Amino acid sequence: MSNSFSSKLKHPVFKVISQVIEETNQPAFVIGGYVRDLILEIPSKDIDVVTVGDGTAFAKRVAEILRVKKITIFKNYGTAHFKYKDLDIEFVGARKESYRSESRNPSTELGSLSDDQLRRDFTINALAFDLSKSNFGELIDPFNGLLDLEKGIIKTPTDPKTTFSDDPLRMLRAIRFATRLNFSIEISCLEAIKENCERISIVSKERISEELNKMILTETPSRAFKLLKSTHLLPLIFPEMENLCGIESINGKSHKDNFIHTLQVLDNLSLNSDSLWLRWGAILHDIAKPPTKRFDPIIGWTFHGHEELGARMVPRIFKAMKLPLDNKMKYVQKLVRLHLRPIALVKGSVTDSAIRRLLHEAGDDIEDLMLLCNADITSKNEFKVKKYRENFQLVSQKLKAVEEKDKIRNFQPPISGEYIMKTYSIGPCAEIGAIKNNIKEAILEGEIANNFEEALALMLKLGEQHGLKAIELPPI
Repeated sequence: MSNSFSSKLKHPVFKVISQVIEETNQPAFVIGGYVRDLILEIPSKDIDVVTVGDGTAFAKRVAEILRVKKITIFKNYGTAHFKYKDLDIEFVGARKESYRSESRNPSTELGSLSDDQLRRDFTINALAFDLSKSNFGELIDPFNGLLDLEKGIIKTPTDPKTTFSDDPLRMLRAIRFATRLNFSIEISCLEAIKENCERISIVSKERISEELNKMILTETPSRAFKLLKSTHLLPLIFPEMENLCGIESINGKSHKDNFIHTLQVLDNLSLNSDSLWLRWGAILHDIAKPPTKRFDPIIGWTFHGHEELGARMVPRIFKAMKLPLDNKMKYVQKLVRLHLRPIALVKGSVTDSAIRRLLHEAGDDIEDLMLLCNADITSKNEFKVKKYRENFQLVSQKLKAVEEKDKIRNFQPPISGEYIMKTYSIGPCAEIGAIKNNIKEAILEGEIANNFEEALALMLKLGEQHGLKAIELPPI
């Protein structure tokens, strides 16, 4: 590869930066991920510019020429940020760093470009392009990062033990980049991660989850989890996932390795969806198998109730990992709770009643649930897989037909509790709840249609059975 990349730096923002360098006589370079991705021909919208001098003053001048009005200054870090068209651009003065053992936040002081490159996590992230007019696009590569890009290797510019001890988040970043780029982590770096794995305890849960989510969103996320396991980080950041590992045998009967199975499901799902929270559903769908594992001498290994216990574990896991506890968590919880239901339909008879109940409980998430359940078919028996997939097609068709006919998804019974109370002129009581629930059950069982007229007739019949007398029928 040539060491001049001027022809690749086509965006006009680089010409403006070059102009400001001439005006101020202040060197500036584009560095890090944008350079790496440009060489790898991966689209990137984040540009980091390092300048030898005052980064904020330099940024203000560039923004002025580009007619950018909104610029954000971070005085504590000496950085400035603004958006220009489709780009996020950050400016910082070159600096060198020193660390204390109890914190991953370094002390910094002004430095040279070499100092700034030396503080970078990996050789492929220490690459820089000169933006001065005389050397525009020239690659500055003190640690042979270009060669590591060509070989597909993740390695640190300096001693990996020091690099990972200073900032243990870099251990997760190494795994994330290896997964995202399909690179290998150099042996000495892998050993250094194992040696420093306990240091991850000084990293905030939020930063750990941020890196984990980026790993989960890669093309083949199983690779990240295998690396987390082999480097001993997994039990420290996600012990419930580590507990899935292993096979136990009694009397010649074994269960599958639920860690390997979960990763297969995750990769299968990732072929069809890039939804982060649906992928979390795949990760957690069997999370309660270890605590529900039992051996029966006749039928072998069982995991009865793992879907219900798993759903109850989801909030605790999300809270521990500082993941959102809002509708995203509830969505994952629903997927975990319902993940066996479509499979049960595939194995048994597909009745309209069972379909209606599934539609009612899954609501708008039914398509995602079906994607998860399809991904959950990981048998090595090709005939078995083919049969399951054909049956899944049958269930999908039935879901569509029943929904079109009965409009069950997210339905509320046509008659509310308030309407029942007004009819009988009584307040909330057990009888009102029973009548409303019986109407809902009758609709789900297909005993009456999902409409007001049939629900009203049933309500009056049930009221009579409960000894209630209708005063008058309120308006609908």
